[in-house]
Amino acid sequence: MVKSSQKAYLRTITPKFQTLIDLSVIEILSRHASDEVYLGQRENPHWTSDSKALQAFQKFGNKLAEIEVKLTNKNNDPSLYHRVGPVQLPYTLLHPSSKEGLTFRGIPNSISI
Repeated sequence: MVKSSQKAYLRTITPKFQTLIDLSVIEILSRHASDEVYLGQRENPHWTSDSKALQAFQKFGNKLAEIEVKLTNKNNDPSLYHRVGPVQLPYTLLHPSSKEGLTFRGIPNSISI
């Protein structure tokens, strides 16, 4: 490294082909499907006959919706300018819902019944 720091530095950079593969995999794994079910949701609304479980699940879903509203309000509050940084990209990572595609938001519910 003493002889040629530039060559040593260039050896640490991932080759173009490997970078392309890595970015492609990240993008594919980050996309949301059109039929994806998110945290606080179920494909089948009659997933159980237990009324207490249904009430608790509904309460949980309502709480997630409240959290999403709070996140949106904080993102839109100019006094909290540090939430978006210089790129002006609002925080959406933990929003409970999302649309199809690469959205940088949504928490998929990996439980399928």
